[in-house]
Parts: sequence; C-alpha cells; structure tokens
Amino acid sequence: MTPTARKRTPLTRYFSVVSVVSMLTLGVALVATTSQLSRDRAIEEGIETAQTVQAYAQAPVPLDAHTLGTLSPEQRAAVVASVDGFSTRLVALRLWAADGEMLFDSAAADPSGFPDGQRLDMAVRSNTPNARVVTDVQGDLNLLSSTGTEREVLDVYVPIDYGTVVVGAAEVVLDYSGTAATLTKGNRTITGVVAVGLLLVWLLLYRTVRKFSSRLQSTALDNARLALLDSLTGLPNRRMLLDRLARAVETAAEVGTGVGLVMLDIDRFKDINDSLGHDMGDELLAQVALRLQAALRDDDLVARLGGDEFAVLVPAIRSAKDAEGLAERVRTVFTEPFQLGEMELHVETSIGVACIPEHATDGSSLMRKADVAMYTAKVHRLGVAVYSPHEDDSSPARLVLLGDLHRALTQPDELVLHYQPKIDLRTGATIGVEALMRWEHPTRGMLPPGLFVPLAEQTGLINDLTRFALEKAIEQIAAWQADGYSLAVAVNLSAHNLTSFTVVDTIVELLDKHQVSPDLLEVEITETALVADPSRILPVLTRLDGMGIRVSIDDFGTGTTSISQLRDLPVTQLKIDRLFISDLESNPDVCGSEIVVKAMVDLAHSFGLVVIAEGVEDARTASRLAALDVDQAQGFLYSKAVPPAEIAAARAALVPTQRQSPEELDPRHAISDRPNPSSPPADLPIRTP
Repeated sequence: MTPTARKRTPLTRYFSVVSVVSMLTLGVALVATTSQLSRDRAIEEGIETAQTVQAYAQAPVPLDAHTLGTLSPEQRAAVVASVDGFSTRLVALRLWAADGEMLFDSAAADPSGFPDGQRLDMAVRSNTPNARVVTDVQGDLNLLSSTGTEREVLDVYVPIDYGTVVVGAAEVVLDYSGTAATLTKGNRTITGVVAVGLLLVWLLLYRTVRKFSSRLQSTALDNARLALLDSLTGLPNRRMLLDRLARAVETAAEVGTGVGLVMLDIDRFKDINDSLGHDMGDELLAQVALRLQAALRDDDLVARLGGDEFAVLVPAIRSAKDAEGLAERVRTVFTEPFQLGEMELHVETSIGVACIPEHATDGSSLMRKADVAMYTAKVHRLGVAVYSPHEDDSSPARLVLLGDLHRALTQPDELVLHYQPKIDLRTGATIGVEALMRWEHPTRGMLPPGLFVPLAEQTGLINDLTRFALEKAIEQIAAWQADGYSLAVAVNLSAHNLTSFTVVDTIVELLDKHQVSPDLLEVEITETALVADPSRILPVLTRLDGMGIRVSIDDFGTGTTSISQLRDLPVTQLKIDRLFISDLESNPDVCGSEIVVKAMVDLAHSFGLVVIAEGVEDARTASRLAALDVDQAQGFLYSKAVPPAEIAAARAALVPTQRQSPEELDPRHAISDRPNPSSPPADLPIRTP
C-alpha cells in the first residue's frame, strides 16, 4: 500500500462506518415511520367503515331494547337486513348493552357470550371507537375456534348513543386481510425505494469524500513540504534547520564530535532590492542558494533563514578552526559576479561562525552566537568572524557591566572626564583639550571607554552618557574661566546622538546654565559615523556650526568622504587618523603615508580647515608633521589624558618661553608619567562621548 493510501484509509474508513450506521438508522426510521403512518391510516379507514356499519345496525333498534337487553326476532331480522350491504367485508356484528349484555350476534340466532370488558368500558366511557387488529380463524365467527384458516381482522367497538346518552357498543369485525397484504406490499416497496435511494446517496457522498480526501492529502503533503522548504530557493527553511540542528547536537554528544554553524547575509541587500527591484533581489538569492549548495559537502545542510540570511549546518566537525575554514570557502562563493539579466553584480557577504562545544552547549545558543558573530563581521567589515564573548552584548559579563553602568550614571564620582592637551605645532602652546571619559569602577578599577562606550551605543544608554559628558565638560570650562583662563574643550559625539536635534537642545541648555560661550566647546564625530547617515546628521551639525560651536571630523582617512562632501560639510577641523601617524613613526624615511598626509593637509587647507594629528609619540614625528603643515597635534609626546586638576601643571610644562619649532620642544617637559613611546598608546581604541 502506498503512503498516500495509508494516509487516506483512516478518513474513508471513518466515513464508511459512520455513514453506513447513519444511513441504516435513517432508513429503518424512515421505513418504520412510513409503515406506522400507513397502518394508522388503514385503521382510521376501518373505524370509519365500522362507524357506518354501526349507524345502519342501530337504526332499527329502539332505545328500550338496550334497556331490556333483548331484541325481538323482527328487530334482529331488521338489523341483519340493514347491514346486508356490507357482507363482502363484514365478518361479524355484535351489539352489546353498556352492562355487557349481548343484544345481537350476526353469527347466532340466540346470542350469548361475553364482550372484551375493558374495551367495551373504554368505548362507552370515552364515547370513541376502540379498534384492534386481531387474528381470526376463518369460518369461526365467534373467534373462539382453533380450526379453519387464519386471517387478519379489524375488531372495532363503536359506541351506541342516543343523543348524549351512550347505551352500549356495536362490535364490528371487518376483514383486514386485504388491507394487511396491501400494507405489507407497500412496506416492501418503501423499504426498497429507501434502500436504493440511501445507497445512491451514500455512493455519491463516498465518492465526494474520497475525492476530497485525496485533495486534502495532496494539500497536506504540499503544506508539509512548504513547512520545511523555502519556496523561493528550495532550500531547507529555519524550521527544518532547527530540527536537523537538534539531531546533530544529540549525535555529537553521543559520539564526541562537535557541531558547527555558519550564518551569513548579503551586504547592502536592501540597497540592491531598492535600486534593482525585488525580482532581481529574488534572482540574486536563488543564485546564491545554488552556489552554496554546489560549494559544500552533501552532509552539510544549507538553509535559508529568511530575507537575505542563510545558514550552513556542519553536523560533525573537529574544531572551530575547521568551521572557520568552511566559512572562508563559503566566502569564495561571492568572488565571481552574479549575472542578473544583462548586468553583472559584485556582492559581498558577512559570515559568522560558532561551534559546539567551544561556544555553546545547545542548538538555541549556537544559533544566537553565530548570529552575534555575523553581526560582528558586518560591523567591523571582517568578512568572516568567529564568535567572541567580547562582542556579545547579551553575555552575562556584558549584562553585569551594563547594570553597573546604569548605576554609575547615578553616582557622583565613578564616571569622570580626563583631558588631553592639543598643541599648536608652530608655537608649542596648548590651545585646547579633548575630553576623554574614564570609569573608576568600584571593584574593577579604572576602565577605559573602549570597554563601556560601545556597550552604551548598542543599548541606547549612549544618550545619557553623552549628556553626562557634555555637562561635566561645560562645568569644567566654567570652572577654568573662574580660575582666570579660557580653554576650549572637545567632546566626542556618537552618531546616535546626532540623528536628532535633542543633543543640540541639551548643549544650548547647558551652555546657558553655566554661562559658557559656544566658541569654547568643540564637538568631534568620526568620519565613518558621518558617512553612515549623512542625511540625518548634517542638519544637526549645521545647527551646531551656526551657534558658533566648532565641529571636527575625527579619524579622518578611514571613511569615504568625497571632496564635494568635504567642501559642503559644516566643519572647521580635521583630525588625521592615528594609523597614518603610526606609519610616519615606524618609517623614518619619506614614505607613502607622508604623501597621503600631505595630500590630506593640502586638501583641508584648501577648504580653510584646521588639521590636527592625533597619537603623536615622539619629537621626530612632530617635526615631520610640522614640515607637512599640520596645524595641531596631541599625543603622549606632550601628555596623556589627565584629570582636570593636573591640566594647569601640564600647560605650564608645555607652554614655551619663546617661539620654538617642534624639534626644539624637550619631551622632558611633558607629563612625567607618559608611557614609553614604543608601547601602544592607551587611548588608541578609545572614542568617547
């Protein structure tokens, strides 16, 4: 038997049993009801005939005959004559007085006998006929003999009344055999018609149910297939992946192997959909699915999770290194362009890798951690990233740190701002400072912003952190003014802060509260953040510039700002990324980085912008920067970021007595606790609001 038949059998069998029982019950009830109605109607007709016979028989009988309980021979003869017309059907006629005395018996000249007392009483008392079908032995009119041929007769007690007085009853016995035969024949006919009719109805219903069952099974199979497969690519979907993942985890636990999961999505797929249309986007997804299937082993399960997101399940793997190697092979799928109509399209992908037991212990956590790794690859443009708890915002340690950060914002002394001087390379004077946030954690000690600012950006706490930094910085500007000198302070803003005018309103409020001039506040935003969402950020920067607040592009050279954008940006300063400065330090001779820096400086100066170099570690680099016309510098050559109380001492150490060139600045004048220039700067990864 085929699987389809096996699935269909229970439904058709159920219908067969239920429908046959129902049809039989209906047929029996219908035949029984019809038969009963026919019998009742036949008896009603017999009663009507009996009443007619009684009327004819009563006509020659006077009332006093019932009182006396006897009929004269003449009266008896008159009764016989009056009912002579019913002889073909009348079997017997008896007249009974109310007390049970027989007045007349058509079968005997000398009447004698006893009535059915109960039926006689019922007829007399209710004044209604009482009929009963009984079996008569033909030739025995007294219905008492056991000889002769049996036949069905209708025995009716018909009340005899004179006016309103019931004086007795006439027992009329009619031949019922013909009626009984007719009823029997009619019942057979009805039974046959009902049986044939119900059988035809059942066959029609069975055929309909069977056809419906077949369609239902076909639909169920299609639904089952669609429930496990992606309709666009034909790949297994998320549901099937989860099922196979659960099996793989169980098997791996039994045999001692690992399970790998590779998750990927297509970079800028939304832009492809928006610019080329959803049809082209679907075609791209279908081609990606085909390439993935062709590039992987038969044992590896390729699934589409939805949208442009795919996953590869590696059910048996030795280590995360092997899974990473497979991910690199998956990445090669995107090396060749995709042919979409007449157009060749190059696309890139971000791939995340997670494994059991290295990163997770069950399928659910493995899926989540592979997704975290994929997000890491996308954010940092790594192509392939293996799961790292440091990038996992929902890891227990990160959650604890986030809770501590919430608490720190309510404490007076945990979050603090340190300040790093910015030096004019032509005069050696301190012309401003950059505010850098530190967290004096009660149990973990001093934490740099690289540990908590990204967490704040990813959880929405960055706005509170930014307000804290702005308020502390503006308070410090006011405090220095009260001490008799003005010093501009630069505060780093996140791209999250600049997507609405809320940060502008906050700055206006704080400047007014502390009576600080806007030209003493600078804001810095990274070039990468600027190009990520320029349509929302530029209006905010334009308003800040209009207020007299200087705007700087931080980490310049790492983004993709075009010359036309740079010309139109409401900025006053560019800060060259420390990557280019490090190249200058590591190459004493003229190198490509020097040419790049010179090009940046000339471009910025052509637009009237001030150029600042960050991460300056030695006097030789400072001298080369000055020769390249860089305007300002900051770094450990001059001072690390220090608490506000130490800024006065740092300024005194850095301000020269006469105009000096950078190479004449003695590094011994810098803050004494700066690290060895050969060591990496502590603020290298830090960008703080």
